[in-house]
Amino acid sequence: MRLRRVRWPAIALVAAVVAQAPSVAAESDSYPIKPVRLISDSAAGSATDASARILADKLSAIWGQQVLVMNQPGAGGSISARVAAQSVPDGYTLYMPATSPFLALPGGPGVAPNLPLELPRDFAPIGYVLQQPLFIGASHKSGIASIADLITRAKEKPGEINYAATGRGRLSHLTMELLQARANVKLQLVPYVGGPAQAMSDVMDGRVQLVLDAYAGLASAIQGNLIKGLASTALERLPGFENLPTVAETIPGFFVGAWAVVVAPLGTPDTIIHKVNADLNRALDDPDLRTKFAANGAFVRHLNPEEVAAFVQGEQKTWRPILQAIANEVPK
Repeated sequence: MRLRRVRWPAIALVAAVVAQAPSVAAESDSYPIKPVRLISDSAAGSATDASARILADKLSAIWGQQVLVMNQPGAGGSISARVAAQSVPDGYTLYMPATSPFLALPGGPGVAPNLPLELPRDFAPIGYVLQQPLFIGASHKSGIASIADLITRAKEKPGEINYAATGRGRLSHLTMELLQARANVKLQLVPYVGGPAQAMSDVMDGRVQLVLDAYAGLASAIQGNLIKGLASTALERLPGFENLPTVAETIPGFFVGAWAVVVAPLGTPDTIIHKVNADLNRALDDPDLRTKFAANGAFVRHLNPEEVAAFVQGEQKTWRPILQAIANEVPK
């Protein structure tokens, strides 16, 4: 009898799983049957938002259902993370955060308690979207003409040159902290939750000397000569950006790349996770998408869900010692 009592719940559980399996498979085969939300932790007009919208357009065409980008900026990414994590895990909410919420120092100054994001603890990984180097621009009124010029002036006037970045703890902020540590200079952060679009008037007016973001966030201002492009954080000059130097030409070995992955709330069915991964990779292979991403200095990459988790964990291991050193060295 004791054996039967142990076996019956197990048999019932197996029966329930078997009964549900066809419906789950059928759901994945027909998915999606309604619009899908793609939550972004970045403000409209930012580089991450621009990439999310390009991807959303391609997925909408593949699925025949609209993919709606929902902007939830603020608190270093913790607001969007909470909204995404609390969503129904049915595949109709996807999450494409920026790099920074994954790289935040646990318990660091200004870091929300629920950050950094960890995979697969907090979300179900789906796929990799892109890697995108950052770009540094300067106000014409600043008179700063190059990274070498910036370093010289910053050493002459420590802490007097300021820069706009998308909030404390974001990759743009961390990149400039890394530059300061490598160049042994001190700059002043001016955080803008709304990203470069919000900061641009202050930069053009000269109230802020520098601005940092991925190219999509600065392209129109640089191309329109509203600000001066100083450098990219790529290791080599990028195709289409041959006239823009790299930071590495002044600080050897300097490289920072933003990246984006797509995840889903925990509990999202594996069948849907793998279908979204396959359709995501199909979208990334679209020549039009690749052209649009390349125009923004971004390059696509295919990873399966398990590889996404391993990639993020690897980036965390690479960055956290650097971030800790920066936190210890930079005056608070």
